[in-house]
Amino acid sequence: MLNLASAFDYSAKNNPEKKAIIFANKHFTYNQVNAMINQVANGLRNAGIKKNDKVALSCLNLPYFPILYYGILKAGAVVVPLNVLLKAREIAYHLKDSEAKAYFCFQGTPELPMAHEGIEGFQAASDTCRHFWVVTADPAAPSPIEGTQTMGQLIAKQSPKFDMVSTNPDDTAVILYTSGTTGLPKGAELSHSNMMMNAMISSHDLLQLTHDDIHMIVLPLFHSFGQTVQMNAAFSMGNTVVLMPRFTPDGVLNAIQDEHVTVFAGVPTMYWQLLMYEDKDKKFDIQKISKTLRIGVSGGASLPLEILKGIEQKYNIPILEGYGLSETSPVVTFNLLNKIRKPGSIGTPIWGVQVKLVDHENKEVPTGEIGEIIVQGHNVMKGYYKKPEATKDAFQNTDWFHTGDLAKIDEDGYVYIVDRVKDMIIRGGFNVYPREIEEVLLTHPAISLASVIGISNSQYGEEVKAYVVLKEGKTTTPQEIIEWSKNQMAAYKYPRVVEIRKSLPMTATGKILKKELKAENC
Repeated sequence: MLNLASAFDYSAKNNPEKKAIIFANKHFTYNQVNAMINQVANGLRNAGIKKNDKVALSCLNLPYFPILYYGILKAGAVVVPLNVLLKAREIAYHLKDSEAKAYFCFQGTPELPMAHEGIEGFQAASDTCRHFWVVTADPAAPSPIEGTQTMGQLIAKQSPKFDMVSTNPDDTAVILYTSGTTGLPKGAELSHSNMMMNAMISSHDLLQLTHDDIHMIVLPLFHSFGQTVQMNAAFSMGNTVVLMPRFTPDGVLNAIQDEHVTVFAGVPTMYWQLLMYEDKDKKFDIQKISKTLRIGVSGGASLPLEILKGIEQKYNIPILEGYGLSETSPVVTFNLLNKIRKPGSIGTPIWGVQVKLVDHENKEVPTGEIGEIIVQGHNVMKGYYKKPEATKDAFQNTDWFHTGDLAKIDEDGYVYIVDRVKDMIIRGGFNVYPREIEEVLLTHPAISLASVIGISNSQYGEEVKAYVVLKEGKTTTPQEIIEWSKNQMAAYKYPRVVEIRKSLPMTATGKILKKELKAENC
């Protein structure tokens, strides 16, 4: 038997009175949280949810998320976490595609009315999805859909004890949907073994957690990064997690300072905001924060060197970069604390995982040359749910998963991301890698954030366009940036078109939405 829910269950049995979750200055012990997890599992069983049934979940970073997540798993069902920004039409697609039998949806906030979208999505998929539970802070509130219950009503009077359903290592634990940058989103089917191995390696090898670590989790828990590297890893070690549903620099710094957080993980745009943040009211003691906070982790996208150096200098902590995908549970490579860190590198393959770089003919490329990352190991998904052709394309008739990411490997085995295959720009027959251009642009004294895309051009096929956000108080012009770039890069690389923006579109996980920028230029 192997059930991912044991990541929490074991710690609850051994540390019942320890704080498991801190949220909005409220503390919940392992014993309290485990009792509610068991009530959810009992409620699901009594509602007719059986082993391997799919149960969808839309929820912000609130105590409800781990309670429902582990309750679903304990009942032997499969968790289908949904992006909280999805609209009704998209929710209906995910519910139907995953064949979800039930759906938990948090009521949301005025800015994010999740329950409204969730209700419409559920109703459009109600021929296959039989149960809808609104997750609300008011347990006495009625369900907005006649004939359905709230989470509070589901677990009311349920026993706080539950015998975990036995699942096999290869049974599906979680279906994580890809962002759908090409075509409709696909559900990566991840086993209990996939998820547990990645969580255990994250806790022991990558973060080197101790029993006393306290995690700040501001990364969305519906995403694999926060879910595995923080939530599952932390609870498997009996750690405390501080949940934040929304990232703001002052909110994060305040929680780190008040709760003595030791581990922070974020995406590059979060680190960028922390670097740019000015504590004008002197609310925070950066030296005190630096003494408590021992490690920062970056993933989700490449962290520009200028931001990495700035954060390490400002907060006096090491930033460890890693790399992974939803399809790989997620971690593939990582910079380890007990090995040499190479800034700009995503590290070396984690234990039990192999990485190769191949050309378009699937031939391995020599050291130092650019190729597509392919992965083999315990972390690789079972496949895309109900999509055999997409799965076949991803593996290309081999045991190796093709990531679509371009990289190079140095003589010491450290991997360096170059770009996404689909983001590469071909200008006049030359390959241009947007990330390289973005790195250079960030060295400009007036630029704080940059995103580079290819736009259609009748003469060269594609032209290089840069979107930039300026530092506070700095001024410059597009033409000045173009002229500056001309002196910094080869003639075929530098951007001929520059657009200055106040902000750039981002996903719920903090990635810059290049597809939106590209759509503007179609």
